Amino acid sequence: MADTETPCCSFCGAEKSPDIPLIAGNEGRICEACVKLAHQVVSSWGQRRKSEQLAPQLRTPSAYRRHLDESVIGQEAAKDTLAVAVYNHYLRLLNCERGPACQLGEQIELEKSNILMAGPSGTGKTLLVRTLARILGVPFASADATTLTQAGYVGDDVDSIISRLLEAAGGDVQQAQWGIVYIDEVDKLAKRSGGGSAVRDISGEGVQQALLKMVEGTEVRISKSTRRNEQGEEQVVDTRNILFIAGGAFPGLDTMVFSRVQPKDTGIGFHSQPAQEKPSTNELLVSLMPDDLHEFGLIPEFIGRFPIITFLQELDHEILLRILTEPRNALVKQYQQLFLYQNVALEITPAALSHIADQALQRKTGARGLRAVLEAALQPVMFDMPSQPLLRRCTLDLVAEGGHARLHVSQILAEEGKEDDTASTESSFATSENAAQTPRMSLDV
Repeated sequence: MADTETPCCSFCGAEKSPDIPLIAGNEGRICEACVKLAHQVVSSWGQRRKSEQLAPQLRTPSAYRRHLDESVIGQEAAKDTLAVAVYNHYLRLLNCERGPACQLGEQIELEKSNILMAGPSGTGKTLLVRTLARILGVPFASADATTLTQAGYVGDDVDSIISRLLEAAGGDVQQAQWGIVYIDEVDKLAKRSGGGSAVRDISGEGVQQALLKMVEGTEVRISKSTRRNEQGEEQVVDTRNILFIAGGAFPGLDTMVFSRVQPKDTGIGFHSQPAQEKPSTNELLVSLMPDDLHEFGLIPEFIGRFPIITFLQELDHEILLRILTEPRNALVKQYQQLFLYQNVALEITPAALSHIADQALQRKTGARGLRAVLEAALQPVMFDMPSQPLLRRCTLDLVAEGGHARLHVSQILAEEGKEDDTASTESSFATSENAAQTPRMSLDV
């Protein structure tokens, strides 16, 4: 007797008909609707696996702080602020990927909190952000706000920032959407046009307006090809999950804070108050408010996109000394490694380190001044070192001559095993007849 049972889908039970064809397997059948549903489920699994692979390993804020301490000296308040902000940002992203099951009560959408850092030049703003991105293992892009202009003018559009982040992610859109963007020199975007001037501020307020939607969250279309043509493919990057960090020196901001904290005395004669000494920049930045940034030239809409505002303190003598020797990539360690490449040991005495810190403070360029002073002191010996195969040790010390101190570089050769005291010059080098016996060299800094 023939089997008259109508074939059915093994998943949904739909019977076979001219409108519902079935795909037969070894022990079952499946209809077209179930095939499409299975494809959607498998695709979502693949996207979830990929997002889990791209997601950084979430650590505690204290762990982020310890990693920052290895590369950056001082700036404890800024480190704590960045560690908490980054932890909350990626905690939000990781839980959003898990779906609404992890949400309490109604579906709650958590908004991101971008960060604005203010501080003098050379205090470590860029180094802090770059170190954080390296710890997290996410794509990182740094953009200079001075090169940005409004659309239609010569310069970089704001979309070029996302293009750099996409390049850092190797062209992977999903990976780029987990990244961090640092906008440096944001204080240069302050409004400069005022009064009855008819000149357009194309690199000031106009750029702030163009950055509003990108910083808050929008879809940016990036062309895959550098050539614009009708058939060029585009990649869409959603900036809602990208963490934006802005930094700037904001020169003169401390004066604005001081005028707000200590209003100008309008009294005259016997009614006037004695002039008070202006507090230090570090003390004034503690009282920093969004109104001060608005007075500086940032529009309120732009300031509102950066709810987390932190400041970096000026570096003093003690901090500069620690920067020279303590971090993982300390400046002294870098030069010692550079000398070891040529089989020469470099030693810098504590007195010389203290003098280098004093000179950097006088330059008022922060930690960048340390490299400038140390480079000037070691440049003569680095010039002559490749042509001296017998050189084995150099010592940078501080000597007092003529009523002032100077940095002095002494050398030890392999043959003699002691310092060569034949000469001591400041700008001359060994001649060809005296090449085997290199004189001690010193330099006033």
